[in-house]
Amino acid sequence: MDNGGFCDDNYQSGSSDDELVDISDVTVDFSEDVPPLDRDYSAGRCKAEWRPNNSPKLLDLLDDTVPGIGTYEDFNTIDWVREKSKDRDRHREITNKSKQSTVALLFSISDAFSGWLLMLLIGLMSGALAGGIDIAAHWMTDLKEGVCLNGFWFNHEHCCWASNETTFQERDKCPQWKSWAELMVGVSEGPGLYVVNYFMYMCWALLFAFLAVILVRAFAPYACGSGIPEIKTILSGFIIRGYLGKWTLIIKTITLVLAVSSGLSLGKEGPLVHVACCCANVLCHFFTKYRRNEAKRREVLSAASAVGVSVAFGAPIGGVLFSLEEVSYYFPLKTLWRSFFAALVAAFTLRSINPFGNSRLVLFYVEFHTPWHLLELIPFVLLGIFGGLWGAFFIRANIAWCRLRKNTCLGHYPVLEVVVVTLLTAFLAFPIEYTRMSSSELISELFNDCGLLDSSKLCCYTSNSGSASGSVNATAANGLGARLVGPDLYTAMWQLALALLLKMIFTVVTFGMKVPSGLFIPSMAVGAIAGRLLGVCMEQLAIRHHEGDIFRGWCSPGADCITPGLYAMVGAAACLGGVTRMTVSLVVIMFELTGGLEYIVPLMAAAMTSKWVADALGRESIYEAHIRLNGYPFLEAKEEFRHKTLATDVMQPRRGDPLLSVLTESRMTVEEVERLIADTTYSGFPVVISQQSPRLVGFVLRRDLVISLENARRNQEGVVSMSPILFTECDPPMSPSAPPAVKLRSILDLSPFTVTVHTPMEIVVDIFRKLGLRQCLVIQNGRLLGIITKKDILKHMAQMANRDPDSILFN
Repeated sequence: MDNGGFCDDNYQSGSSDDELVDISDVTVDFSEDVPPLDRDYSAGRCKAEWRPNNSPKLLDLLDDTVPGIGTYEDFNTIDWVREKSKDRDRHREITNKSKQSTVALLFSISDAFSGWLLMLLIGLMSGALAGGIDIAAHWMTDLKEGVCLNGFWFNHEHCCWASNETTFQERDKCPQWKSWAELMVGVSEGPGLYVVNYFMYMCWALLFAFLAVILVRAFAPYACGSGIPEIKTILSGFIIRGYLGKWTLIIKTITLVLAVSSGLSLGKEGPLVHVACCCANVLCHFFTKYRRNEAKRREVLSAASAVGVSVAFGAPIGGVLFSLEEVSYYFPLKTLWRSFFAALVAAFTLRSINPFGNSRLVLFYVEFHTPWHLLELIPFVLLGIFGGLWGAFFIRANIAWCRLRKNTCLGHYPVLEVVVVTLLTAFLAFPIEYTRMSSSELISELFNDCGLLDSSKLCCYTSNSGSASGSVNATAANGLGARLVGPDLYTAMWQLALALLLKMIFTVVTFGMKVPSGLFIPSMAVGAIAGRLLGVCMEQLAIRHHEGDIFRGWCSPGADCITPGLYAMVGAAACLGGVTRMTVSLVVIMFELTGGLEYIVPLMAAAMTSKWVADALGRESIYEAHIRLNGYPFLEAKEEFRHKTLATDVMQPRRGDPLLSVLTESRMTVEEVERLIADTTYSGFPVVISQQSPRLVGFVLRRDLVISLENARRNQEGVVSMSPILFTECDPPMSPSAPPAVKLRSILDLSPFTVTVHTPMEIVVDIFRKLGLRQCLVIQNGRLLGIITKKDILKHMAQMANRDPDSILFN
C-alpha cells in the first residue's frame, strides 16, 4: 500500500514488554482524508532537514523499560486487549530466542512449565489451609460446650474415640469429656448444669465473634464477607489493591475459624474461595509471567476459584464447573485443564490431612438404600419451588438490610452489630438442639438415613402397639406400622420447624457483617430442614395410605418406600440454587458432596425449578446483587441488553457538555499536558492530529503519561515546561534554540477500539463484555466525536432499568 502520509520505518514490535499493541508491518493511508498540515513528506520518508544537525537527539523513553509503565491504579479496570498483546509479544520473543541457544531453550521449557508448577503450589497451599481451618473450627466449636481431659486439643468426637467406656448408642458421651458446668461447679445434672453451660456457651460465642471482628477491623478490612462478589469483579478486570494480599489471607484464615466457631449462621465454604484466590495471588509474585501481566494472573485466579470449592466441599469437578459457570469472566480451554489439575491436587492434599476423620473426602456422605420413585418428582419440584421462593426472599431481605446498614448509623458500629447479633444468636440457639449444633453437623444429621443403631430423635418411630423404638428397623416385623411417628420425633419436628424460622432470620441478618461469612452452608441448612420436614410428612402419608392408588404400586408392606434424608438433600440443593442461581455446577457439587450419584435426576429437577422460580421474581443472584449494592463496575454476561439506543446516546461529551479533553500529536508542551492532567481525573486521553483536524491517532493512558513525563524530567537533559510532547514517529522541524522534545510514541495505543455514532448499544455492550474493554472511542468519518467507558455503559443500563445511575461508584 502506498503510504504517503507516514514514515516507512515502522513501529517495531517486541522492543518492550510494556508496549500497548503490536502493529508491525501495518500501514494506514490517511492521505485522502487528512487535510494538508504544516509538515513535509517526501516519498514516504521524513526530510532530513526537519532535524537540524546541531539539535539535541530525541529520547525515546521506552527504549528501556520505565518502571510503572503498563501498570494500573487502584479501583481501575485493566485493558484485556493490551495485556493479551503483551503476553503474545513475550511468548513470541521467548520462542524466537529458544532456537538460538540451549540456555534459551531450557528457559522456554521452564516458562511453559511454570503455569503447571504454580497450579501445584496453589493446590497444596489451599488444601493445607483448608484442612487446618476444618480441624480448628471443629475443635473451637466443641470448646463452647466443654473440654477433653486427655488433651484440650481434642474435640468432642476425637476425645471419645479413645475412650474404652464409650458405647455405640451413646458415642458422644464419655468420662474424658467434661462440660464446663462439671468442671466449674461440679454438677452433672439438674438446672445448675443447664444454666452454667448456657452461660459459657454464650461467653465463648461472644469472645470468638468479638476477636473476629476486631482482627478484621484492625488489620484487614477486606477479609470480611464472602469475597465471591469481589472476586467476580476482580476476574472481570477490576483492580482492588490488597483484596487478595498476604495480610488479607492471614487474617481471613484466622477470623474464618473464629466466625464459624462462634455459632453465627454462616459457613466457611464461600470464604474458602477467597482464601484460595489469596494463595494464588501471593504465589503469582514468584513467577514473572504472572506478576507482570494482569490478564494472565486472572487466569490463575479463575483456577484458584475452582480450588476453593474443591477444598470446601471435597468436590474437584464441581469446583471447576463453579468457576466456569458462576465466577470466571475469561475462561479459555487451557485454564480449564489447569483448574482441574489444581482442584485435584487440592482435593488430594485435603484427603491426606483427613480433617473430617472419616477417611472420606466428601463432607456429607450418604448411603440411601431405597430407590426413588417417579411420582416423588412432585414433592421434589415442590422443594424446588420453596428453594426459589427462599432465594428471592433472602436476596431482597438481605440487600434491604445491607442498604439499611450502609445508609444509617448502624454501619458506623460494626463491632457492636456483630456482638449484638452473636448474643441474640447464641441466646436463641442454645435451647434448641438443632440450632445449637454447627450447621455442618445439622446438615449431616438431616441427610442421614435412619439405621439400626441410630440414636437421633429423627429416627424415633413407634410400632402399631405404641411401643417406642429407638431405631427405625428395630420393629420391622410389625410391617409399615413400625414407621409411625413417635413422641420424640414429634418433638424433633417442632424443633426443626422453629430452627428453620431462626435460621432464615439470622442468615438474612448475618450475611454482610464485618466478619468472614459464607452462604453455602446456611442456605443448605434451610433447605435440608424444609426437605426433612416434607420427607417425614411424605413418609407418614405413605404409611397411613399404603393401600391407596398412589402408593400401592411402589410401597410394599414391610418395606421403606420413602427416604426423608433424600428429601433433605434435594431441599438443600434447591435452596442453594435459589440463592446463587447455580444449575450444572450445583448438581455436580451435590452428588460429589454426598456421594449420591443415583440421585442426579431429583437434584436436577429441584435445581432447575428453583432457578426458574427465583428468576421469575428477580434476575440477580445474591452475588450480583451485592456487586450492584457496592457499585462495582461489573458487566454481567447473563444480563441481556434489549433497549434500542445508539452509541451517540451514551458517549461523552453529550450535547451542551464541554469539549472532549484530547492531546495533539505534536503541538502540545509539557506544561500544557501537565495542566490537563491536573485539571481532569480521566484515566486516559485520545490523541488527535490537531484541534483543527480532530482525526484520531490513538489513545494514551493517564498513568503511563504521568510516569513518562516524570521520567523525562528526571532522566532527560534539558527538558523544561516548554518542551514539546511528540506522539509522532517523524521528527518535526525545530529551531536550534528550542528545548529538547519528549517523544512518547511508545506509550500510545495506535489501534484503540472505535465505533461509529450509529452503532447500536447492544453491539457496544457485547464488545465490552467479550473483549473486556475499558473504553471505546466514537468516530464519524475518521473524526473523533466522543468516548464510551465501562462506567458510561453501566450508568446507561441502570437508567434503562430505572435504577440510580450514581450507584456506580468506581470507574
